[in-house]
Amino acid sequence: MVAASDWFAASAGMSMLETGGNAFDAAIAAGFVLQVVEPYMSGPGGEVVAIFADGSDRKPTVLCGQGPAPQGATPDHFRGLGLDAVPGSGVLAAPVPGAFDAWMLLLRDHGTKSVREVLGPAITYAENGHPLLAGTSRRIRQCESHFKDYWPSSAELYLVGGKRPMPNTLHRNEALAATYERVLSEAEAAAGGRESQIDAARRTWYQGFVAEAIHEFARQPQFDAQGRRYPGVISADDLARYQSGYEEPASLDWRGWTICKPGPWSQGPVQLQQLALLDGLDVTGAEHDPAQRVHLIAETAKLAYADRDAYYGDIPDVPLGALLSPAYTRQRCLLVGSDASHELRPGRVGQREPRLPPALATGDRPLTSGDTCHIDAVDRHGNMISVTPSGGFLMNSPVIGPLGFPLGTRLEMTRLEEEHPNTLRPGRRPRTTITPTMVTRSGDPVLAFGSPGADLQEQWCLQFFLGFSSGLEAQQAVEAPRCHTTHLISSFVPHKAELGRLVVEPQVGDEAVAELRDRGHDVMVASPYYTRLGGTGRMTAVGRDPATGRLFGAADPRAEQDYVCGR
Repeated sequence: MVAASDWFAASAGMSMLETGGNAFDAAIAAGFVLQVVEPYMSGPGGEVVAIFADGSDRKPTVLCGQGPAPQGATPDHFRGLGLDAVPGSGVLAAPVPGAFDAWMLLLRDHGTKSVREVLGPAITYAENGHPLLAGTSRRIRQCESHFKDYWPSSAELYLVGGKRPMPNTLHRNEALAATYERVLSEAEAAAGGRESQIDAARRTWYQGFVAEAIHEFARQPQFDAQGRRYPGVISADDLARYQSGYEEPASLDWRGWTICKPGPWSQGPVQLQQLALLDGLDVTGAEHDPAQRVHLIAETAKLAYADRDAYYGDIPDVPLGALLSPAYTRQRCLLVGSDASHELRPGRVGQREPRLPPALATGDRPLTSGDTCHIDAVDRHGNMISVTPSGGFLMNSPVIGPLGFPLGTRLEMTRLEEEHPNTLRPGRRPRTTITPTMVTRSGDPVLAFGSPGADLQEQWCLQFFLGFSSGLEAQQAVEAPRCHTTHLISSFVPHKAELGRLVVEPQVGDEAVAELRDRGHDVMVASPYYTRLGGTGRMTAVGRDPATGRLFGAADPRAEQDYVCGR
């Protein structure tokens, strides 16, 4: 079973399973296809974070392909350029791109296919073309003038005759196809078998021609989205030093389920904190009271995100155990009243003072921010994976012409203020919003799921799981009405906070909306068009019943693009 935020990717993943591969081969092939067909959602210059379980040991493990800040990325360097924040676009905001190494590490250690087999579908779509998605065409239109004025390499790739291509027209990325073909050629020239070729491909990317092209491109001053011109700080040495790796997940035991997430260098534990709070407030008791249910979900999200913004980061002393402890949870539950809060309220852990970074209340990002994509896969052997590729968006950084892709801009999530858990530091990962989820029961992996959506994806994932755990089928839980609050400090430039704002889908009902407004929520009822664009999430999920071996999957109809297939 393969579910993905695009039908091309889901079918590519299914082809791996139908030719004898496993769930990991499927996810990898799907991930490379997404780089080609959804370049506004992820790219080779971005990152990959996954949580997976091998059917042989059933233990959930986090795969981290979130690259760190380069050695030259220091607060002093950015301040020396006259900046008070890391830009949200351009090469200056690029961390080390971790996606390729993460996919190759997973392929070597847990997959069965060759590098050529998993790259084959992506190369075919890049070289021969694919029908352009409406979302890609829309994003190119939004960036058209900027491409023409500032990013000629992006204009050459994405504008046809100086204009944005229309949906469903054939689009090619021959430079990216050539990049992957050269990686294959050098990998297959290496002595040895499958694993040796995979490691050779990693070296080619991080110590060979790809790293050299990135280094040379970043040395030249490039425009960002605001027309400012800076050289990047990423270097060939940064890429040569990089390796992705495996980690233990953060987890929470909840009503017989164990929910597993990436650690607090991501926003993953937000879902765990919110679940703990909802358990203390008995959210299931509000199942027949839509206004109360939405109110509890929104108010607990506000508390969990405030703790994220005050405590999470790529540092060794995030007090996650304390943040998930019953005593702390009970204390935080007391803050949830009958009315909406309009304050940012992180908790205090022991003698440690919470430190919120400033929220900038004005300004809009000139270019549209990226959205991310997601893949879930499971096979008959019990191998299961939830993976969120992201970054390297066509809107955020200029294309490196010879390679056919731009770099990511994930460093924008860091802060230049000192003594904060998410302060920019060389070698430190930016606190990412990427957050796949896996759930086990009695030690068996039973469910993998996720959604694109930057800061908000945790809220949609939580609501899907609440529905599933209460007895809904996976597809029913995906299609159930959703809500989210924007009462948080955005991880993206300009780090705005919309205090009190609550977005609900119209299925919640007029009576519930009226009551939520009476409680002080600033309610926005999502229009059907907003929903079709995935504005309230794009959930996908797969699962396996350990007792029967039955596989199942689900995909979100909201954006009319997600797809699930199985056999």
